[in-house]
Amino acid sequence: MNRKKIDVDVVKDVLEALLIAQPHSTFVQSLYQQYQERGGLSKKQLEGIYNKSQKVKSIPVAKLATLEAMILKRPTRYKSAPPPPKPMYEKDERVGQLMEAILAKYPEHKRVVFLKAKYDNNEILTPAEVLDVERFFKALK
Repeated sequence: MNRKKIDVDVVKDVLEALLIAQPHSTFVQSLYQQYQERGGLSKKQLEGIYNKSQKVKSIPVAKLATLEAMILKRPTRYKSAPPPPKPMYEKDERVGQLMEAILAKYPEHKRVVFLKAKYDNNEILTPAEVLDVERFFKALK
């Protein structure tokens, strides 16, 4: 936060005026403490101060306008929508078709029946198992 004049601090002045007007407000007290510790506040916190300070008549309009300009100057951060969930594992349709073709010709092929059961239960087939299926399919021809 770059300030041109260090001796002019509008946020601090508004916070102090709010503390005088509303000494029992825990919201204002906590923001004042945060401002002193960190040296700045978030856009939402500044908006909260601005909304509270509009109700207090003793705060000069020029300081409110400056605070509003500081709020408008800050970027608004939007939370993007989360991406749609996708399945952990996507079946390789080509491998499924190869297993169907093998089992159509040899329905009791133990290794392919085992791999087909794994495939149907959405378990991940290792590259070695996929190579086995491809090798069995090549031998089928």
